[in-house]
Amino acid sequence: MEREKFGSRLGFILISAGCAIGLGNVWRFPYITGQYGGAAFVVMYIIFLVAFSLPILVMEFAVGRGSMKSSARAYDVLEPKGTKWHIVKWFSYGGMFLLMMFYTVVAGWMLSYVYKSASGAFVGQSAEGVAAVFGGMLGNPGELIFWMLVVCAIGLACCAAGVRKGVERVTKVMMICLLVVLALLCIRSVTLEGAGEGLAFYLIPDFGKLFAGNNLGEQLGTFGQAAYAAMGQSFFTMSLGIGSMLIFGSYIGKERSLTGESIRIGALDTFVALMAGLIIFPACFAFSVQPDAGPGLVFITLPSVFEQMPLGQLWCSLFFVFMSFAALSTIIAVFEGIIAFAMDQWGWSRGKSVAINGVAIIILSIPCALGFNLWSGFTIPGLGDIQGIEDFILSNNILPLGALIICLFCTSKKGWGWENFLAEADTGKGAKFPKWTRVYMKYVVPVLIIIVLIMGWVPVVSTWMAPPVV
Repeated sequence: MEREKFGSRLGFILISAGCAIGLGNVWRFPYITGQYGGAAFVVMYIIFLVAFSLPILVMEFAVGRGSMKSSARAYDVLEPKGTKWHIVKWFSYGGMFLLMMFYTVVAGWMLSYVYKSASGAFVGQSAEGVAAVFGGMLGNPGELIFWMLVVCAIGLACCAAGVRKGVERVTKVMMICLLVVLALLCIRSVTLEGAGEGLAFYLIPDFGKLFAGNNLGEQLGTFGQAAYAAMGQSFFTMSLGIGSMLIFGSYIGKERSLTGESIRIGALDTFVALMAGLIIFPACFAFSVQPDAGPGLVFITLPSVFEQMPLGQLWCSLFFVFMSFAALSTIIAVFEGIIAFAMDQWGWSRGKSVAINGVAIIILSIPCALGFNLWSGFTIPGLGDIQGIEDFILSNNILPLGALIICLFCTSKKGWGWENFLAEADTGKGAKFPKWTRVYMKYVVPVLIIIVLIMGWVPVVSTWMAPPVV
């Protein structure tokens, strides 16, 4: 069976960017930027994105295009005879499922908030009232499962139509709409009275905030925490390590170099994250709201901020439409990775793969939805509820391990090898991957990935080793 292809270069860029552009950009990035002092953190984040994340993205695309397969068969095709690199395929398949087990539920929150804001659920509500609405949603298993099913139905329907007619066509429209809504929200936010202070916080670096503390030890500790947060954010925002980007490399031709395309995708991903900050920080400062409110910033703080604006119900609805597009673009992309995996691994038709994997995704997503209510008593110290456990296994373990393996695969003589990687990455017009980075990619980047892996475990282990509270 002939492999499907994207219909256009724009489709590849928008879909790949759509996979990267998700809740990490528009939910986590703004509040973590607020926690670490604003513009200075943004500068650090961009440095790590260029030096750390983009090279691994090029490698994922190269493995996909070089093999013309999903992660199910990519390593089988490219690995030296007698090696066992292909075992990593099961980390990829399991990782994509694990991501969808909680991402479908959280994406459902976004759709629910579109409905709630459009129907006036936040009109006249204080921050406490909005918090009560959010808590009521989490406490209702039927509501969470309903919206999760809506998310799954949208994603599976797009993938069932095929790469060009479904995934590419729908995601292109969704991404263009996302950018339009994003621009409207930014214009509204930056023109608010009192928005200037928020713009200064976000756009003018104050590197002193990265070294806050009363002594050298505290200052270095603050800087270390900010550096790790920036490195981790740059890594996780690109959806690296589980083959969700690799699959799109297998759908494109060799007319363009993969480094140039990766730079464009990374730039679009970063643009959306930065623009999300331009929505949130001016609005927060204009209405005297702290910008470091944590995860509740989006679901509790911002609806009450929008409520204070003229036409606040409209702007709140548009904001969650934007959030929904960001979430759904990732859902569709990862669903396609899961479906293509089964088609390559077991020779299933697209329809059979959609049906079997779709049922599996829905069933496996239910525990996360129930973890906020009926099963809320199931927790692990240091990890939290079911969603926290699933997120930790994926984000702190599978993603960095998967990225480490693909980095070693592309640089080791016992893997695909540096020369083969370079030849594939540099095929076509556009920017070439710098050859002089071989030592950096072979030794420094793996060390950075290991740091991300270790640091992800530090707070968990600290919690486990802490003496029990009497």
